[in-house]
Amino acid sequence: MKKIQILGTGCPKCKKLAENAEAAAKALGLEFDIEKVTDIGEIMTFGVMVTPALAVDGQVKVVGKVPSPEEIQRLLA
Repeated sequence: MKKIQILGTGCPKCKKLAENAEAAAKALGLEFDIEKVTDIGEIMTFGVMVTPALAVDGQVKVVGKVPSPEEIQRLLA
């Protein structure tokens, strides 16, 4: 099971990133769990200073932008 984490405070871009990540994982037929990390201290433990960010299985993949579902599929595959 893939662990997908959305790192951000809950802004509109963070919400869009969560939607795109979920769409990408479903399109690939993956078993996944999406976690929204909103605590600034916890986000900083990932080394992220600009949100939104996307982490997959604990590894940060995207910072400071909202990739399309197709781009996220490539990161998950």
